[in-house]
This record gives sequence, C-alpha cells and structure tokens, in this order.
Amino acid sequence: MFKKLIVAMMLLIPMGLCAQQKFGHVNSAAIIPLMPEYTTSQNEIQTLQKQYEDEIKRMQDELNKKGEEFEAQKATLPANIAERRQAELQELYNRMEQYYREGQQHMEKASQEKMGAISEKLKAAIKEVGVAGGYVYIMDVAAGVPYISETLSVDVTETVKAKLGIK
Repeated sequence: MFKKLIVAMMLLIPMGLCAQQKFGHVNSAAIIPLMPEYTTSQNEIQTLQKQYEDEIKRMQDELNKKGEEFEAQKATLPANIAERRQAELQELYNRMEQYYREGQQHMEKASQEKMGAISEKLKAAIKEVGVAGGYVYIMDVAAGVPYISETLSVDVTETVKAKLGIK
C-alpha cells in the first residue's frame, strides 16, 4: 500500500510542476505594422522603388525615341549603319533589362534587411516579456500554429506592444 502511494505521488508531482509552468502566445502580425520602424522602412522602400521606376521609364523613353528615329531613317540608311544602329538599340534594351533585374534584387535585399532588423527588435521584446513573466515559451500565432489553448496559454501581444512603446 505504501509503495502504491509513493508511486502515485511520483507520478503526480511532475503533473503538478507542469501546471505551474506558464505558456504564452503572441501575434506578431498584429504588432509589426504598428511599429514606427515598419512605417519608416515601408516609406524608404517605396521611395527606392519610385527611383528605380523613374530610371526605367527614362531608359524606356530613350529606347522608344531612338527606335522611332531608326524606323523613320531605316529606309535611307546604308546597310552597315542600319545594322550598327539596330545593335545599339538592342544593347540599350539589354541594359534596361539588366538594370530592372538588378533593381529588383536590390529592392528585395533592402526589404529583407529592414524587416530583419524589425523582427530582431520584436524578438528581443518577446524575450524580455518571457523572462520578466516567467514563461516557459511564447509561441507566435502568426507563424501558423494550428492550435493554442486559450485557457492554458496567455496572450502576451498587448504586453509586447507595451514593451515596444506601441499603444
């Protein structure tokens, strides 16, 4: 009988310890758009995108103008000059395409860098909330967690917002 009581207590002690542990969840998708850094980075990315679009438009206008000039003069040009101008048009088109690709890559890299810095700041705030609140872990529901028990897990989204100075 005494052995059964000890075994039962040994089984119940770990369950009691689990009941005392705190688990939390946060919705980063509700926080990130409210961060001042996010608004700033979006504005910077839009400005950069406009610069690239303006330069592509300028290159395209130049290509169109030279193409129209070539078409108007094509019939009167000697064959070797016509071939050279056509090659120049092709080179201008190729430079425009290359500039577009490089611009897209630069935009993607800039976006990743800016969002990376924002994510790191958010992670640091979540960690501070976790340490201060004594949480075992805090899961991000925006990451696609299929289920979180609202009764066993505390929503710390508002606490993380407060830590970041967001209202």
